[in-house]
Amino acid sequence: MASLTLDHVTKRFGEVTAINDVNIAVKDKEFLVLVGPSGCGKSTCLRMIAGLEELTDGNIYIGDRLVNDVAPKDRDIAMVFQSYALYPHMSVYDNLAFGLKLRKTPRKEIEQRVNQAAEILGIRELLQRKPKQLSGGQRQRVALGRAIVREPQVFLMDEPLSNLDAKLRVQTRAELIKLHQRLQTTVIYVTHDQTEAMTMGSRIAVLRDGVLQQLDTPQTVYDHPSNMFVAGFIGSPAMNFFPSELTSTDGQMTVDTGAFQLNVPAQYQPKLKSFGKSSVILGLRPEDMYDRNWAPNLPELSPARMKVDVVEHLGNEMFAYLIAGNHSPTARLDSRTDVSAGDTIDLVLDVSRIHAFDPATQEALF
Repeated sequence: MASLTLDHVTKRFGEVTAINDVNIAVKDKEFLVLVGPSGCGKSTCLRMIAGLEELTDGNIYIGDRLVNDVAPKDRDIAMVFQSYALYPHMSVYDNLAFGLKLRKTPRKEIEQRVNQAAEILGIRELLQRKPKQLSGGQRQRVALGRAIVREPQVFLMDEPLSNLDAKLRVQTRAELIKLHQRLQTTVIYVTHDQTEAMTMGSRIAVLRDGVLQQLDTPQTVYDHPSNMFVAGFIGSPAMNFFPSELTSTDGQMTVDTGAFQLNVPAQYQPKLKSFGKSSVILGLRPEDMYDRNWAPNLPELSPARMKVDVVEHLGNEMFAYLIAGNHSPTARLDSRTDVSAGDTIDLVLDVSRIHAFDPATQEALF
């Protein structure tokens, strides 16, 4: 296996900059997820690593080797696409072995690698079937197997689960995590699904319009987003944002959203004072808003009354879409909460978990 480095990588298509000065150092055996909305440049980034797109500027290294001008077949990478891209006239065995045969790998080694990959993926009983006789999940495992038998330095995966149904996506996601733990490979994984990014990645790189927004562990990105885009993109439902005013009376700083007020915890006040402006954007995640009747025993809770607009019951929890003045926040509530559309609900907010952003730059203040 090998590390991977993107050093000031830029890609332009005419006047359009798809990737803009991206710097990423992927460690050996790391599972890095590139995540972002459609059109953010994550697949273009993967294609440049694979050698399928030329760089406009910058360098790409696999290990210590500069690969800018190295042909895709000589980069020692294996790619798994959203499309399974299996040969329909070949058996599963022949699909897995095809790349090795092209490289004139000895027959015994081919057989050994194919059987080993089939064992890892649980598809030994499928080796003599044709792709049309397989389910979507089985075809995806064959596509993964075709990459595994190559024994490359780096695996590149471009939304490999997007063609699967919801249940199978969850199941295959877990299989991929176990597969990475077993093979100890370097993986670059592209997805627009923030749940996949959070659950699979050792680290995640959040892209927007070709610009790297944040690169860190999933929990750090969730707890300490670098800006409003990352805060709104990572987490489901998305973070609530409230344009607010800061006031200070007798040493106590207060945030006024126009719909409710809350006292700023002591640990955040120095950063807001050094910010020096009265207008901020308050960020509050839906899971940090509680029905007063079912709230946990937390030290810093602030009351807020809101009107219920829509309720979604999910069995183990419920989402309440609310109206608070000019704001439309979402709360993730205990399933025992008894409210309907049109009701008024008394909430308590965990102020120890608030976020604040600069309205001008949208950068996080804490």
